[in-house]
Amino acid sequence: MTNEWQYTPFTPEEEVGGSQLAHALRIPAVAGRLLYRRGIRTEAEAQRFFHPSLEDLHDPFLMQDMDLAVKRLNKALGRKEHIMIYGDYDVDGTTAVSLIYKYLRSAGCSEHLLSYYIPGRDDEGYGVSYRGVDHAHEIGATLIIVVDCGIKAINEIAYAKTLGIDFIICDHHHPDDQLPDAAAVLDPKRPDCHYPFEELCGCGVAFKFMQAFGMDNGFPSASLFKLLDLVAVSIAADLVSVMDENRILAHYGLRQLNRNPSMGLKGIIKTCGLEGRKITMADIIYKIGPRINASGRMMNGREAVDLLLSNDAKTTARMSELIDEYNVRRRELDRSTTDEAMQLLQVNPELAHQPIVVLYQPDWHKGIIGIVASRVAEYTNRPTIVLTGTSDRIVGSARSVGGIDIYSIIEEARDLLLNFGGHTYAAGLTLLPDKLPDFRAYIQSVNAVVDTDRAQSTPIEVDAEIELREVTQRLYTTIQRFAPYGPDNYQPLFVTQQLYDGGGSKAVGRNGEHFKVDAIPSLGSRKHCPGIAFNQAPAFRFIKKSSAGRASAPFALVYQIDENHFNGVVSLQLLVKDVKPQRPGEDLFASQR
Repeated sequence: MTNEWQYTPFTPEEEVGGSQLAHALRIPAVAGRLLYRRGIRTEAEAQRFFHPSLEDLHDPFLMQDMDLAVKRLNKALGRKEHIMIYGDYDVDGTTAVSLIYKYLRSAGCSEHLLSYYIPGRDDEGYGVSYRGVDHAHEIGATLIIVVDCGIKAINEIAYAKTLGIDFIICDHHHPDDQLPDAAAVLDPKRPDCHYPFEELCGCGVAFKFMQAFGMDNGFPSASLFKLLDLVAVSIAADLVSVMDENRILAHYGLRQLNRNPSMGLKGIIKTCGLEGRKITMADIIYKIGPRINASGRMMNGREAVDLLLSNDAKTTARMSELIDEYNVRRRELDRSTTDEAMQLLQVNPELAHQPIVVLYQPDWHKGIIGIVASRVAEYTNRPTIVLTGTSDRIVGSARSVGGIDIYSIIEEARDLLLNFGGHTYAAGLTLLPDKLPDFRAYIQSVNAVVDTDRAQSTPIEVDAEIELREVTQRLYTTIQRFAPYGPDNYQPLFVTQQLYDGGGSKAVGRNGEHFKVDAIPSLGSRKHCPGIAFNQAPAFRFIKKSSAGRASAPFALVYQIDENHFNGVVSLQLLVKDVKPQRPGEDLFASQR
């Protein structure tokens, strides 16, 4: 596999507008251009970007049906109705359930009139289930607040209405043409919703609902803002945009997570080995989120909610260790199932050459097929659908590559499916076993229109081209102010061309799997810039080409600017993401200028 570097040089407008921003803010010119490309046009907008404020959160009542949702919740509390909070079993769903439960308890809702429900991944699947509705009826609930799902549960919500149960939906997925017959449908992606920001996660929509409820009842906002650690975890794990309102929520949520997290999250932080460290969005994505998800993947997501709601230190410690064990088992199952998937490809090599890879094994664990689909997609460089199930129903997870919209492809087969959902790069689906042949045939029929050429390489999105002399402490400090990083605002990737080995580049690591870079801008230059490339040993040959006095060949680097801490000394270094050899004077982006 080769990596494709995708770089769009700054337009004249971005050059001028970015430079003006940089001058006004007294930051490096390239940082101003990066802000301009992110849609930040004025000094005031830049100040809001660099200094997020809770006062800049949007009015929650701008969301369609928010007034109806608050009115129905107030009515339920006034009549002392039993309220059940229903959520998906992933990070977004469990954090959203926990947030609403905690806030309603702090608002005085009696514990015996408040319950929560997480469907089983194996026996109920994604979304609102008839079993969940029946459970609400059995315990006497007359209002269900559903979070992170529900926007397509038309039949299930109609059934609930026959039992005298109302729904308030808090979802963030794209709705169908018909909305469920609920008391209120909160979803910023509704076509008739004019809320200023569409990219809230499910927990974010739950937060806006509780914000509106608190405002309507005159509650102080502090008790709600204490729950922003849950929102930050959800934003990071669900990979939603971290611009606009999500940037504010993530900023203050990370602050809460670092300063005074809830006891449940504190327990997870300890098992992750993050105690005493500054927690970032990346820590949530790779350490905290997977442990919360492991509960829903291996057992039941309710255990994750139990932990997130826990206020007892001993209980929290025990449950955190249990969820950590689930995560270990999940990783082991992930490895073994991935090995089985790879063996299928070896035995049936034609599968790996289909533009869309479809693998089915009835005994694979439902909780990890999404992870396996990601592994196979990475290996084959093709969109992949991994299916498993029994004689009752088959479930699948899809992952895409190269800009191919796998959700739209699956959506075209909706008549064959019981349920489906997702987005461009990831989707889930459920179908009856007798529909599997037709579904496979459909996937093969769309092969001809899939642009597989786009999936033959792993694209690296470069943000800006700079010279080595621009790598300064001032630029590094400014870039750090771009955090929290995430979709629409990833940590900037820079490219520098026509570099040379200054003589100090060398392989490092126990088996030479990494290498240090000693980059100079020209032969004989005294400007040395150190860098580190992890797990990129094959690329070292592009760096270290000098021998017997022969000068090294030029190369280009894609990198992030980082700090190296060693023996109490802090210095700048390049965190190298990719390397390409060059010919003297060659411009890798000449065709794009």
